[in-house]
Amino acid sequence: MVKEDFVVRIPDSLNLDVASPLLCAGITTYSPLKHWNAGPGKKVAVVGMGGLGHVAIQFAHAMGAEVTVLSRSLNKQEEALRFGADHYYATSDPAVFTKLAGRFDLILNTVSANLDVDAYLSLLRVDGTLVNVGAPAERDQYSVFSLIMGRRSIAGSLVGGIRETQEMLDFAAEHGIAPQIEVIGADQVDEAYERVLTSDVRYRFVIDVSTL
Repeated sequence: MVKEDFVVRIPDSLNLDVASPLLCAGITTYSPLKHWNAGPGKKVAVVGMGGLGHVAIQFAHAMGAEVTVLSRSLNKQEEALRFGADHYYATSDPAVFTKLAGRFDLILNTVSANLDVDAYLSLLRVDGTLVNVGAPAERDQYSVFSLIMGRRSIAGSLVGGIRETQEMLDFAAEHGIAPQIEVIGADQVDEAYERVLTSDVRYRFVIDVSTL
């Protein structure tokens, strides 16, 4: 028995294997995008094109924002554009930070690696916000002057409550938003873990429960 306060309804148009990652990656990215008002007239950058990032792109696009992807290389450019990104830049090119300076209202950082935070803060407009949903092993360093000079903010977000999770599922169903998944058997978990370590994942693993 489960209390109704902790239950969500999966829309009929969402397959269960697709809905499963939405209960993690979906609400993790939907909640901050909604809270910081991603929508028409807003320029949103998504840092990273992994399990969180590819879902964030779809949500931000569906909300009506102009979406830019910032990734280390151009390897996933075509996929990002297919997910709804308007622009894509490789952050391995230092010139990108000069070109995009002061452009974004919101930057959603989905990676768990340490960043040059000052460089990313420089991409924000006045009153812009850098929101972290990834958790690096070590605390990122930044200069307080990067915040003061542009009245910028650094924030964090984890997940949302049950009501917002239901809202996210309904929004995903309405707009055809779906995580890209690879269904594996329980006996493939060790192999899957090794593939995660080598970044050989497009983009989420889902375990077939019938193999447990």
